[in-house]
Amino acid sequence: MQVGVPKEIKVQEHRVGLTPEAVAAYVSRGHKVIVETQAGLGIGATDEHYRSAGAEISDTAAEVFEVSDMIVKVKEPQPAEWAMLREGQILYTYLHLAPDRPQTDGLIASGCTAIAYETVTDAVGGLPLLAPMSEVAGRLSAQATAWSLERHNGGRGLLMGGVPGVAPAQVSIIGGGVVGTNAARIALGMGAEVTILDRSLARLKQLDEMFDGRIRTLYATNHSTENAVLESDAVVGAVLIPGKAAPKLVTRDMLSRMRSGAVLVDVAIDQGGCFETSRATTHADPTYEVDGIVHYCVANMPGAVPRTSSYALGNATLSHGLALADQGLEALADPHLRAGLNVHRGQITNAAVGESLDLPSIDPERAIAA
Repeated sequence: MQVGVPKEIKVQEHRVGLTPEAVAAYVSRGHKVIVETQAGLGIGATDEHYRSAGAEISDTAAEVFEVSDMIVKVKEPQPAEWAMLREGQILYTYLHLAPDRPQTDGLIASGCTAIAYETVTDAVGGLPLLAPMSEVAGRLSAQATAWSLERHNGGRGLLMGGVPGVAPAQVSIIGGGVVGTNAARIALGMGAEVTILDRSLARLKQLDEMFDGRIRTLYATNHSTENAVLESDAVVGAVLIPGKAAPKLVTRDMLSRMRSGAVLVDVAIDQGGCFETSRATTHADPTYEVDGIVHYCVANMPGAVPRTSSYALGNATLSHGLALADQGLEALADPHLRAGLNVHRGQITNAAVGESLDLPSIDPERAIAA
């Protein structure tokens, strides 16, 4: 199979779909890989590194899309890329379609087979291709919180860990999954007082044991969530409903009652955000204020550390990518990989995406068989 790796064009996105080591793995299986020139510069990988791994280098993204049977990316395709996709071509990347009707329409119109990293599952019900970026984003969210709390960045002027005689920042994390756990680990390490809210008692028990009682855990009712938000110096939104748009858990009304200069860090922004006042921002302009509350809503947080992120993502996505290259659509016989199929030949094949966008969807097995 001909595998293509275009340069990422989302604003301030420096990750790359395949590292040189991953390219070598595809080439060793007899596949051809074409990489757009300078696609790997953000991770320190030059064109020569890719040539040494066995790749061909292309001067343009258009050529990569034209000659490739499968496109491997990191972030969702941008409008210029929708137009280059075609029927029968496999797209293997993050999509986050639930809050993004224009992208969904673009993929449907292209006729391509779009497989989303974030909905691929594993045998224990996890999301193994989303997990590494959730780990990175969770850890970065604590750093973003500390940065945003600084006065010159609009925050309350608090040091996360305080100093002897001065209380540390109070940080609440909504969601105890991979993002929330990693956010808590770093915030706790910085000395903050950390509260995690979740709706799974079993998960709250795990977190209590994991952190040896050093964090506060709360069952996430509307009342407890509101109280935690109002008592906090910073709130990290770490909620995920696979395939669906994130629920709005912090309302505009709450903002007026929060501490002036408090911070909201919305890691759920890729799925539309879990704060009512959230809108996507970029690394170039990461924050804005609403009612005196700082919002940090960067939609590609792991792009800030592209080398770490690209290698972590490559470790997770390589085996399924090789299966797709080896077997084509027959690889979708694996139910866990098939769960990643979001669009196929003009039809939505993920029920959660269809429900979120109020569009019809078809069972992925039926779509593939048709």
